[in-house]
Amino acid sequence: MNGTGQDELIDKALEALRFVDDPEVGLNVVDLGLIYEIEIDPDERQVGCLMTFTTEFCPMGASIQQSVTEALKMTFPGATVQVNITFEPPWSQAMISEAGRMFLGR
Repeated sequence: MNGTGQDELIDKALEALRFVDDPEVGLNVVDLGLIYEIEIDPDERQVGCLMTFTTEFCPMGASIQQSVTEALKMTFPGATVQVNITFEPPWSQAMISEAGRMFLGR
């Protein structure tokens, strides 16, 4: 698939993930900077997402991961979705988008 098509698929995934909030912060996982990478293989019908949490001990981590998985499954029906968690690099407030900072009043 050409680069433009891949970019459009990634944009579609990110748009879906903007509806997944970190319930403790009230901001979506994209603007909060929790999504590190999205890989989509339309031929193999696979979607991969590498993400983090604000802390390694995030009490809502499993719930957020499940919500991200479900959002991607709904966006790409029939695809195998794999959401992996990493803490490298560790999350920091610098990863919050400009829109996210405005939402949080920072």
